[in-house]
Amino acid sequence: MRIRTLPAATALAVLFSSAVLTTAPASADTTRPIAVSDADDTVVDGVHQRLYFSDRSNDKIVVTDHTGKAVATLTGLPQVRGLELSPDSGTLYAAVYGADKIVAIDTATLTRTAEYPTGDKTIPSRLAYADGKLWFGYGDQWDSGLGSVDLTAETPTVTLDLAAGHDFSGPPDLYASPANPGTLLALDSHISSAPIVVYDTSSGTPVIRVSAEKGGFYRDAAITPDGQNVVVAGPGKRALTEYRLSDLEQVRTYPVPDEPETVSVAPDGTVAATVLDTDDLGDTYVFAGGSGKPASVRNLSHQWMPWFGHSMNWSADGRKLFVLTGSSEFTQFHTIDEPRKYVGTLKVDAPATATRAKSLTVKGSLTAALALPAGTPLAVTRTDMESPKGKSLGTKRLGTGGKFSFTDTPPAGSKVTYTVRYAGDATHTSATASDTVSVSRATPTLTLNNNGKVYGYAKKVAFTAHLGTTYKNRTVEIWTDPFGADKPKKRVKTGTVNSRGNLSVTLAMTRDTAVTVVFKGDARYAPKSVKSTAYARVKVSTALSKHYKTGKIGSTTYRYFHRNTNVISTTTMSYYKGRKQRLELQVYYQGKWYYGATEYFKLGTNGKSVVNLGHSGKSGIRARVRSSYVNSASGDTVNSTTHGSWTYFIFTS
Repeated sequence: MRIRTLPAATALAVLFSSAVLTTAPASADTTRPIAVSDADDTVVDGVHQRLYFSDRSNDKIVVTDHTGKAVATLTGLPQVRGLELSPDSGTLYAAVYGADKIVAIDTATLTRTAEYPTGDKTIPSRLAYADGKLWFGYGDQWDSGLGSVDLTAETPTVTLDLAAGHDFSGPPDLYASPANPGTLLALDSHISSAPIVVYDTSSGTPVIRVSAEKGGFYRDAAITPDGQNVVVAGPGKRALTEYRLSDLEQVRTYPVPDEPETVSVAPDGTVAATVLDTDDLGDTYVFAGGSGKPASVRNLSHQWMPWFGHSMNWSADGRKLFVLTGSSEFTQFHTIDEPRKYVGTLKVDAPATATRAKSLTVKGSLTAALALPAGTPLAVTRTDMESPKGKSLGTKRLGTGGKFSFTDTPPAGSKVTYTVRYAGDATHTSATASDTVSVSRATPTLTLNNNGKVYGYAKKVAFTAHLGTTYKNRTVEIWTDPFGADKPKKRVKTGTVNSRGNLSVTLAMTRDTAVTVVFKGDARYAPKSVKSTAYARVKVSTALSKHYKTGKIGSTTYRYFHRNTNVISTTTMSYYKGRKQRLELQVYYQGKWYYGATEYFKLGTNGKSVVNLGHSGKSGIRARVRSSYVNSASGDTVNSTTHGSWTYFIFTS
């Protein structure tokens, strides 16, 4: 199925997105998918409140209720085509093209009650009931004809070759009406020069009453309720044409902008049609005022409409219209509850931005195929932060040409939505449209202390948010986001600032932490957030073991080791998964400290790392050692670089 190109008007509406366009059908209209691939024919059963769809591609008849909800599926009907109901709606007849027969189905039980073989390779396709007989079109191309099943006979009989001398270019499309007994209409639809043929069947044997060429390639037709005229849809004509059955003279036309595809006439004479709609401007037309007034137009689908078969019907009482759109797995069933009403197209265009407490102008239009008069009332509502459920701005009136405008001074900032509603009337559907304005708000003062500061491990630190002048909202939120994937962002406090505009929270700094204060705004001040990142060192210590005494050299405390005793260094550090400590060893020589070795050692899950530093083997050697956490190099980035204190030791004899 080809996708249609967006018309210029729709493309502009997309580009200028501040304008919102709404076309509102009657509120109870429904659309739902339906399991019909290629609907060859559709019949409405008013007695049982059902519809029957012949799906020739899937060899079945789909039965639904008036909303399109499936009731049953009748299978085993190869290439089923035309359908027809008996006058009492008790029997559904189906032309089974792929099995050379017509089947009868009880509409109460949905079971087959009879079969009427039409002959080898007759491939029946079209049906019409008239005067106790079921007439059918059969055959292919020029080898086509008219046949009948006499349902009044004790044993119904099938008769072929009843075309009364007319050579059909393909199986004829057949129509009849109980309001005009003895009359059968046949459309020779397969070539451009083929005629419409009206048969007199009052004698039981068809006789051509009148025949006339009307352009051929007829798509669909429907007989008027009085049985005297027929409305025909055909390609190449941007109109439906109504002819008298008595002489096939043209009575009137119903103009449409594209090739008409299917037609249906309601019990009160209202004509409805679908068109191919290649430009996506409207696919379903209802002529509630007859041919002399514009049609009510609906655009049910954004694809081309089905171009074969009968896919639209009035309900038996003429109140609703049923329409199929799409094909294959994309077929949709539409129920239009008020098809005679004209659809109003409502457009609201507000400025994209505005200043709070300053006047702005909202413009728009309400148009329909049947124009609405000046003075038509429109209800306007403004929705904003101050009035989240909407505040009525009263009734505005439609001006000339279907246009309207009004001014308003928005008291609140942020997104302000203006909604315009038209309630509808006896001839027009209701419509609603809206547009949103971004209204300015002042920027509040919001600060948070301690940004960039570094604290010792587990230091308790007060973070204080300060909020300046606002309108009504004095609440802020404080969030923490500790470094490290294992600690999620968390809201730690929500509260109203004090009389000085402050709200504080105390945190124990065990990790580098991003602290954010959030003000969500109010009707006059915009939302704002401020972040401070504070840093935390680790807790680290180094202890030596196996020394035999402790003493001072100068003012520095030393651990004394025998020259052949290994020095055992134990580091204790704040643990984090995968963390390593950096162990640094220096040696004292001729009044200066020199780097001896630096190496990283993994911490245990208890936060400890034990390292054997070995022994000097000589007396008088002085050394020192310390442990450090180095951001990134120690295996993670959740703390700030921290160096532990030096621990001094000496080897003696």
